[in-house]
Amino acid sequence: MHTPEDMVSVDELRMQRVISAVALASTGDIDLALRQLETAEQDAFGKLEVALRVFLSQLSATLHQNARALDALAASKGELEGQLRTIQRQELAIRELSVPIIDIWQGILTLPLVGLLDSMRAVEVTERLLARVAEDSDVAWVILDLTGVRVVDTMTAQHLVKLGQAVRLLGARCIITGLGGHVAETLVALGISFEELTPMRSLREGLKVCLARCAATHGGPAGKLP
Repeated sequence: MHTPEDMVSVDELRMQRVISAVALASTGDIDLALRQLETAEQDAFGKLEVALRVFLSQLSATLHQNARALDALAASKGELEGQLRTIQRQELAIRELSVPIIDIWQGILTLPLVGLLDSMRAVEVTERLLARVAEDSDVAWVILDLTGVRVVDTMTAQHLVKLGQAVRLLGARCIITGLGGHVAETLVALGISFEELTPMRSLREGLKVCLARCAATHGGPAGKLP
């Protein structure tokens, strides 16, 4: 049981100061709340004021630390988004380089393929080439040059045959050039024929054929290679 000696007399101003500090802290204004508690008397109530000030100081430090962490996180997010955009631009550039469609002559496109020609890349080739032929009514011939391709699997070879058929449906024709010995041997072993694509030994020979057929179609010379 408390005796009168244990009781602490607190004036209204000190009590109001503590209440004000708590109210300010509840609204997030920790620094102003701490200023309300800058002075404390050396009595029991003063110990409460000191304890409250220590608590608010620690809370303020924690909030500032969290704010810095959030700023760092936001900066990292922005950096990652920038890197992602860079990667996407690089992927687009790589895709364009991997399917280089070239206007080699009036009405004649060539698509020189280099490296591994797998099914995924064959799909990319088909999409871009058909889009180009569809948007350009002047295209009459497309030369698929495989000089830089060393390996062609069954699915990819079939894809190229279907590509030639799709190009024909769009009103143009396909020629395939540059079949290497290993690729030709593989195609024979797989029982796949590129006969419909008029295979030629080199891009030069394929271009000569295209020019000759363009001349025959239009009734005049389309150009001549030396």
